Amino acid sequence: MVLTQVHQPEEGSSTSVGSVFSSRYVQDPLPRYEMPQKSISKDAAYQIIHDELLLDSSPRLNLASFVTTWMEPECDKLMLEAVNKNYADMDEYPVTTELQNRCVNIIARLFNAPVSEKEAAVGVGTVGSSEAIMLAGLAFKRRWQNKRKAEGKPFDKPNIVTGANVQVCWEKFARYFEVELKEVKLSEGCYVMDPVKAVEMVDENTICVAAILGSTLTGEFEDVKLLNDLLTAKNQKTGWDTPIHVDAASGGFIAPFLYPELEWDFRLPLVKSINVSGHKYGLVYAGVGWVIWRSKEDLPEELIFHINYLGADQPTFTLNFSKGSSQIIAQYYQFLRLGFEGYKNVMKNCMESARILREGLVRTGRFDIISKEKGVPLVAFSFKDMSHNSAMKLATLLRRYGWIVPAYTMPVNLEHMTVLRVVVREDFGRPLAEKFLSHVAMALDELDSSSKAPLVPALKYTIEVVSCTDDANQPFMVRVLPQEAEPVKKTVPLLTGKTKGVC
Repeated sequence: MVLTQVHQPEEGSSTSVGSVFSSRYVQDPLPRYEMPQKSISKDAAYQIIHDELLLDSSPRLNLASFVTTWMEPECDKLMLEAVNKNYADMDEYPVTTELQNRCVNIIARLFNAPVSEKEAAVGVGTVGSSEAIMLAGLAFKRRWQNKRKAEGKPFDKPNIVTGANVQVCWEKFARYFEVELKEVKLSEGCYVMDPVKAVEMVDENTICVAAILGSTLTGEFEDVKLLNDLLTAKNQKTGWDTPIHVDAASGGFIAPFLYPELEWDFRLPLVKSINVSGHKYGLVYAGVGWVIWRSKEDLPEELIFHINYLGADQPTFTLNFSKGSSQIIAQYYQFLRLGFEGYKNVMKNCMESARILREGLVRTGRFDIISKEKGVPLVAFSFKDMSHNSAMKLATLLRRYGWIVPAYTMPVNLEHMTVLRVVVREDFGRPLAEKFLSHVAMALDELDSSSKAPLVPALKYTIEVVSCTDDANQPFMVRVLPQEAEPVKKTVPLLTGKTKGVC
């Protein structure tokens, strides 16, 4: 089944591609949706694609995404050197495999996994946190099923407890692997999972409770310590051993450096696995994630495949097979290059840019800030009047300046809230933050001007087609009969002076 959606050409548009530069090499139009019959020069192929990609937005100005958009040239060079290495070929590229193992051990120790100095940690590199969550969920499901089978109990109705603020990959896991998703609804002023309500939803079929360290909606850290304490008490009372998974996709590379005293990781006994995105605050381009298990006992052996190469056993547990090695190598570069001190400095700078942004938005007097200062460096805000249209219009106006700012409605129970969110990455420093705030002010002025524009009446006409039987040259006659003007609520801004663009 092909999932790629082919956009039909707009009226008046061409079904062929080309460019002013490539016309020097190619005279005939090239089809868009089928393979051309003849080859073209490499220069023309490059220029055609390059020109089309100019219409993409600038990744640096994409404030919707958590994904890294800048790396040092030296790391770019390393990635390019490894672009033709298939990570799945462990026998051919043993050093690349070794770099992955080093990364796993570095991350495990960063998350306080209970491994000795000479002991190897249990984990794997993935293409992102979505795959990492799938693998962790499968391990929980299989572990729960094995236990239920051994006890002679039904094992056909597993469920998982999360907050309604989880990322869509949790819904995918539940649907793809037939696990019921039990979501704790959010409430006004509480935009993350309530640990008390979560534990109340746990039953004997719960394979795990998933906590989020860095909510996608607001960047807030959920209280994993309280969840661990409450769930421990319930396990002792019921005889169950319901575990915890921490989805640290966004916060896993922030908390250890900025909040080392915060207990959210393997210091808590019920935390059995943690996922983190290397391509978010791990500071690597898109395409790498990690999942770490507390111990070998938490990853059922039957899910692991073993490969022997160079006389050593290499366990593998992934949903993908072939994939590039570049992101793995880039992750190791960042660990080696930055070290603990470097990561801490980067995260502190991100938080400082978020502070500047937050204070600037507050000074406008137009917004309520719903994100917390402690969490992922982002600012989530809504209009004080909770206006859905204003939020959507502001996001549209900011696109004129190149900024991509998402405006979205909150989950069930909070659908009346429309939120805008700006994610602060390493390459969004103070100059960009200040320029963004100036563009927000200009967009707000334009928004206010449009709301004060006079109402424009709508003119209705009746068009009557009359048969003209007496005139062979004019068989029909059209009459336009005007009706009364009727005021409408649509506003049209009346511009004075120079226009801001091409008329």
